[in-house]
Amino acid sequence: MLNRQEATESTQKNLSLMDRIRRRYDLTPPITVVLGLTTLFFLVFLIYPLLYVFKEAFWIENRFNLTYFKLMVTDPNIRALVINSFKIGVMVTLITSIVSLPLAYFLTRYRFPGRDTLRAVILIPMIMPPFVGAIGMQQFFGIFGSVNMLLVKLNLIDITETIDWFRGGFWGVVMLSTLHLYPIMYLNIVAALANVDPSLEEAAENMGASRFQVFRQITLPLMMPGYFAGAILVFIWAFTDLGTPLIFNYNEVIAVRIFRQVTEANANPMGYALVVLIVVLTALAFYVSKRWTGSKHYEMLGRGHVTSREVDANRIMRLIIYFFIGGLTLMALLPHISVILVSLTPDASQWRLSVLPKSWTFSHYVETFTHSDTLPSILNSLYYSVFSTLLALVIGIVVSYLLTRKRLPFQNLLDAVAMLPLALPGVAIAFGYLGSFSDTTLLLRYLPDGLISVIDPRQNPTFLLIISYAVRRLPYMLRSIYAGLQQTSVSYEEASQNMGATPIRTLYKITLPLVIANILAGAILVFSFSMLEVSDSLILAMKDQHYPITKAIWSLSQRPDQGPYTASALGVVGMLILIACLLGAGRVLGGKLGEIFRI
Repeated sequence: MLNRQEATESTQKNLSLMDRIRRRYDLTPPITVVLGLTTLFFLVFLIYPLLYVFKEAFWIENRFNLTYFKLMVTDPNIRALVINSFKIGVMVTLITSIVSLPLAYFLTRYRFPGRDTLRAVILIPMIMPPFVGAIGMQQFFGIFGSVNMLLVKLNLIDITETIDWFRGGFWGVVMLSTLHLYPIMYLNIVAALANVDPSLEEAAENMGASRFQVFRQITLPLMMPGYFAGAILVFIWAFTDLGTPLIFNYNEVIAVRIFRQVTEANANPMGYALVVLIVVLTALAFYVSKRWTGSKHYEMLGRGHVTSREVDANRIMRLIIYFFIGGLTLMALLPHISVILVSLTPDASQWRLSVLPKSWTFSHYVETFTHSDTLPSILNSLYYSVFSTLLALVIGIVVSYLLTRKRLPFQNLLDAVAMLPLALPGVAIAFGYLGSFSDTTLLLRYLPDGLISVIDPRQNPTFLLIISYAVRRLPYMLRSIYAGLQQTSVSYEEASQNMGATPIRTLYKITLPLVIANILAGAILVFSFSMLEVSDSLILAMKDQHYPITKAIWSLSQRPDQGPYTASALGVVGMLILIACLLGAGRVLGGKLGEIFRI
């Protein structure tokens, strides 16, 4: 009898605990199932590949082993890889900062004719990966390229003393990466400037401070969180870039060495050790950035209604702005112009020792849509991108809805995991997929052979390319939908459910239509960046029939005959597709496009 009474009391205690959990969290059975499936997705396709990489790097021959990490310290060649990659990341971050700070200030604090047009023009570099532009820039700035030939014709240099503008490829990588990444830095700085309380700047001016003093002592310190968000993203991107060093044949960087280790990933653990190294270094950079901004206080009082800080630019300031942005735009357009010119050049003989091609042709574009190696790559990219966008859309809606509409345990952790790919190097995720899902000895215990052949990237990378594209670009989708849900009142949904509608019907009929603009913007960005994804494509696509556009461009660029010219034409086609996508995203999001690039 006593045992039965104790069991009853224990049951009541358990029930009261469950009741307390239910009151604190919205863990209904449907929500629990959805949360469980979402968690399982992240565990399998984000956490597991990363853990697998760490396991392969440290657990060698069935024991804990630091041999390959010791080699990184003792081998001067590997140390040089890290140093070169770090130098590229630092130089690109520094130059993009120098360019983007005045650019953002000019375009947000001054009114002048053509400002809206210039705001659109400066985002042009985002429409093409830098490694595509590298093909054309080699023709422009090569030893016997257009720039040197122009200087020869002007009798400024002798043809036997031409200039190596890229210094073996290092400065070429820095230049192309800078021109590609400065818009991301600019968008973050613009968003940070918008959050600065104008009354603080006005108070400083009323105290007699000059405009430069106000910027240096008030504006710049208050916008530091936004600046560091852009700076760390630019640094990680440049530090781990794979495509641009490959095209410039600058192999002394860590990402290229990882790419070279792909074919022997299962036999040589050095590739895994290098991936662990860049993950640790990027995580350390991200942590230092967060601690730096977190150690200072940037709180401002509510701004209320204040007048705009924009002023009309006088004649001198207009000249400065037009000269600065005009020069920057010209430099930013050079890779695109060069690729277009290369794609219109018949062959190497028609652009040798001359400033411009001697003749023109559209045959490379015809070949792009008819050749057996190029047309399938366009179709493959469209296929991969469409399905990765749909997958990211579903996950983005689920996660953003859970974060904004439900009280969940470990809610902040879910948000952090979903945003994690934005701070992770692409080569790390791709290499993790290659290693973890190629290990068929592990998969054979649980999966039939037919399913293994679909998951193993060495046999068919389609499934993993779709997954990797979706995971890499999920933060863009998530942040876009999340912002829309935050700005939408829950009273509409409550009214719908009070009228008897189910939560699913309310979501479909009420919530999603209210944030359709954010959904479209996120989908466009996921699709466009998936179309020209570099790291995942180069590492996971191993067979010709599965090549996406970027892998086909890389493969063609290595051919000695017409390869670079056809690759340029294929790059222009991809560029046109991405232009249309970004124009659509800009039209939907307007001035809020920069929020998607916030970490």
